[in-house]
Amino acid sequence: MDFGRVAVMMGGKSAEREVSLKSGTAVLAALRGAGVDAHAFDPAHKPLEALHAEGCQRVFIALHGRGGEDGSMQGALDLLGIPYTGSGVLASALGMDKWRTKMVWQAQELPTPAYALLHEATDWDACMTALGGCAIVKPACEGSSIGMRRVTNAQELKEAFAYAKAFAGAVLA
Repeated sequence: MDFGRVAVMMGGKSAEREVSLKSGTAVLAALRGAGVDAHAFDPAHKPLEALHAEGCQRVFIALHGRGGEDGSMQGALDLLGIPYTGSGVLASALGMDKWRTKMVWQAQELPTPAYALLHEATDWDACMTALGGCAIVKPACEGSSIGMRRVTNAQELKEAFAYAKAFAGAVLA
């Protein structure tokens, strides 16, 4: 099967850039090994319009984290009319946003662990009690274990919130 010129989108600007470069390099090698006309493309160094200028007919998305798995790249590629691997805009955006994913699951009465959306004004002691005395704190829209900490008391919860908040956006426990 001829896929035409395929851009392997890797790198980017997220906190997971290095992991993306590794996985993108592996994908690039595998595609080339299978005879696909594949080329590396790092959106941190080139504008997306360059995909058309370089004659790319498809994109294999090997970006990780925000800007790659959150629907924004998918939306940009849709606007450019370039097919890509993986889920579309809505599924990508929802899958990357743990808070909104939990709301959808709850609305469909699917089981999901208890959680709390944290704020500066959170009652840290009450939150730890409600979560059973142990929690994982994480930025709601980061991938992998970026910004994540395990906590077992209110002081750790407060500190983990401050750490996770530095990555921007909502924070869940």
